[in-house]
Amino acid sequence: MRRRLLLVLLTFSIVAVAAFALPLLGVTAAQRTQQLALSRSGALDRFAALADQASGTGDVAQLVSEATRYTELYGEPLVVVDADRGPIVETGGLRAADVAEPIDQALRNEPSGQLAPLRPWSGEDVLRHRPVGSGTRVTGAVVMRVSVRAAAADISRQWALIALGAVSALAACGVLALVVARWILRPIGELESGVRAVAAGSRQTRVAVGAGPPELRALAGLFNGMSEAVAEAEERQRRMVADASHQLRNPMAALRLRVDALERRIQPEAMAGYWSTVEEVERLEALLDRLLVLSTADDSAADRDGGADDSTCDPHAVVADRVAAWRSAADAAGVVLRTGDPPASSVDARCARDDLAQILDVVLDNAVKYAGAGAEVTVSETVDRHWYRLAVTDTGPGLAPDELAMATGRFWRADRDRGSRGTGLGLSIADRLATARGGYLHVSGVEPHGLSVRVELPVARDGGARP
Repeated sequence: MRRRLLLVLLTFSIVAVAAFALPLLGVTAAQRTQQLALSRSGALDRFAALADQASGTGDVAQLVSEATRYTELYGEPLVVVDADRGPIVETGGLRAADVAEPIDQALRNEPSGQLAPLRPWSGEDVLRHRPVGSGTRVTGAVVMRVSVRAAAADISRQWALIALGAVSALAACGVLALVVARWILRPIGELESGVRAVAAGSRQTRVAVGAGPPELRALAGLFNGMSEAVAEAEERQRRMVADASHQLRNPMAALRLRVDALERRIQPEAMAGYWSTVEEVERLEALLDRLLVLSTADDSAADRDGGADDSTCDPHAVVADRVAAWRSAADAAGVVLRTGDPPASSVDARCARDDLAQILDVVLDNAVKYAGAGAEVTVSETVDRHWYRLAVTDTGPGLAPDELAMATGRFWRADRDRGSRGTGLGLSIADRLATARGGYLHVSGVEPHGLSVRVELPVARDGGARP
């Protein structure tokens, strides 16, 4: 947007400056051309009058003297002939035979016509002529070869000044355009950053309200109010989830005790229903546990927003521990669990050990549970200057493209997995824990089939400025 706005402002500035400068160039050239034409017309009139006087008296001394002096002074030769085309005066090497056509036009009493507009690059001399005599009686002709180099040099200097002024005006307009663009776009950029922060889960994001036009200042104030309202609503939701989970645990525990106590009294033919009830109770217990974990993850996100949590851990040690813990479950499910090469360097990730362990437990649980017997699950790690990256890739059936975007949504489960046990909160919790630590969790498909879950966490030593 910045480029487009600057382009519009600069284009308008160029058009405005050109609309002023181009006519001014034409006017200055026309004025200097007219000045040259008038001055040479005066000189031609003077020599025509002297020639007419000489034809009456027969004395050409004054005509020859002034013509010679003129040519020495201005460097412009001239020719004066009588009615029979006989030369009276020839100066500067110009001969009557060289200008026969202008002489004929002058003897026919034809004017020289308008002098063509001069330009800085004009350099070719022009011929101007004037008939000698009065009225319709023509007694001779005067022809002058006019040099335009001095006039072209004047025009060149004037054009250079105009061009300098135009460039200065464009530079001023460019600076003004930059100032205006910054004044308008800076608060827009802050609003964009604020919206992205809110979308990423940041609470109580605020933007400055004292910059930009009044409309943008008002919009910034409305955004701050909206951000506070979203944060307040999210906090109420988090408290409700946490309180509901805590409140439901006691009756859930009592229900579990009563269900367990009923086992000895259930008739054999009712055992299938009993075990189905036990399974549903266990599912409810798991759901409550996950809701509590999700509430804890939200608290971690709030702590990070407030700068209250700077826990770190050795991620490679956590990965080694959790892979060892899940190996037996993978063997039981017929899944081959592998680890890639360890990272080339040892770093600390900006994440608590328990949180990273929980993220990895969620991802490995899904991979082992849904990849299917015979599948392979590979855990790999990479490290660069800013980020620690963990990837868990399986060769199972994976997810459809339209399902990938919903994989981290709360309570979402693939259609084919709805009959199995699960709450649909695992990846949502892992994603929340990762983002709470300034990291990212991304779910993508792999070829020819399978699923890859990548977790990125900032390296503790430099704060993890994302490349």
